[in-house]
Amino acid sequence: MSAVWGNNIKITIFGESHGNGIGIVIDGLYPGIKLDLDYIKREMKRRAPGKNKLSTPRKEGDEFEILSGFFNETTTGTPLCAIIRNNNTKSKDYSKLKNLMRPGHADYTGFVKYKGFNDYRGGGHFSGRITAPLVFAGAIAKQILLSKNIIIGSHIKSIKDMEDDSLNPICINENELKKLAEKEFAVLNEEKGKQMQKIILDAKDEGDSVGGVVECGVINLPQGLGNPFFDSVESMLAHMLFSIPAVKGVEFGAGFDLSEMNGSKANDEFYYEDNEVKTYTNNNGGILGGITNGMPLIFRCAFKPTPSISKSQKTIDIEKMTNSELNVIGRHDPCIVQRAVPVVEAAAAITILDLIYDK
Repeated sequence: MSAVWGNNIKITIFGESHGNGIGIVIDGLYPGIKLDLDYIKREMKRRAPGKNKLSTPRKEGDEFEILSGFFNETTTGTPLCAIIRNNNTKSKDYSKLKNLMRPGHADYTGFVKYKGFNDYRGGGHFSGRITAPLVFAGAIAKQILLSKNIIIGSHIKSIKDMEDDSLNPICINENELKKLAEKEFAVLNEEKGKQMQKIILDAKDEGDSVGGVVECGVINLPQGLGNPFFDSVESMLAHMLFSIPAVKGVEFGAGFDLSEMNGSKANDEFYYEDNEVKTYTNNNGGILGGITNGMPLIFRCAFKPTPSISKSQKTIDIEKMTNSELNVIGRHDPCIVQRAVPVVEAAAAITILDLIYDK
C-alpha cells in the first residue's frame, strides 16, 4: 500500500476527508527555489469547495501550513511538507454509510482493501478532497516551470453532451491559457459555458450529477523529454492523471479519433520555420515515441459523474449482508469537473517537472 509517486520528484500524500488534516511531502526539489506563497494560495482557491451553487456547500479555506523544507522564502532542498487542516466536517452525515455502500464510489473496494478499518467519513482517503495537496505541489511545480517559460492551462471541454471550443493544437495562445486560470468557470466560449452551468444546476435540482472533460495544453516544452517505454511522457502523465479521483479516460492529441484516420491524415508532417522543426498538424499531441517534439502538449481527461447523489439507488448492507436502498445525504458536488481544472494542471506540472529534472 503506497501513496508515493515520482522518480526525480517524489510526492507522498496523506490524510482523510474528515480527519484532522490532509497534506503532502515533496522530496527532490532543488535548494534555493524562491516560492511565491500568494501564487500558491490563488491556485488553492481555484480548487476550494463552497464558492458557488455549482459546487458542494462545504466551505474549506484550504489554508496550508508549510512544516519543513522552506526557509527565508526559498526551498532548502530537504523534503518539503505541507498540511491543510480540515475545518468544516459534518461526519454524522456519513454514519449510515459505514455499512451502506454508495454505488459508483470506493466505499466497497476500500472496505475490502483495508479490511473494514478504513475511515469512511466523506470518502476518507478516496475523497476528492485529497486533491488539494496535489494542487499545492502543482503550484510549486508551475512556478518552477514558469521560470523556464513553460506554461500550463486548462479549460472545461465538456459537461455531459455540451462541448466548449477546443484549444488550437498548433498554436496555443499564451494569454489565453493565463486568462483561463482567472475564470471561475474556465471555458473558451462563454455562451457554451452558461449552457454547461445550466446542465449542472438541472442535475442538482433533480438530485443527480453529471460528468465532463477537461482539456489541458502545455506550451514551450523543450524537445526530448520522456523515456520509452515505461517512462514515456504519456506513461508518466497517465499514471498521475488516473490518480485523480473520478478520472476514467485520458487521451493525447486527437486521441481515439486517430483510430478512424488513415496514416496519411494522422501523421504530423514536418517542416522548418526559423530553423525550428515544427509540424503542420498536431494529431499526436506534441509527443512521438513517448518523447516531446516541441509542439504544444495536448491531452484531455474524462471525469465520471459524482457518485454521491440523493436519488434512491440499490445497494448492499455489508453488516447485515442484505440488499438495501440508499439516498445519500450530506454535501456533495453535482459536478466536480469545474473544480478539477486546477487539479489536472497540477498533475501535469508535477509530471513535467519530474521529466525535466530527469533530462
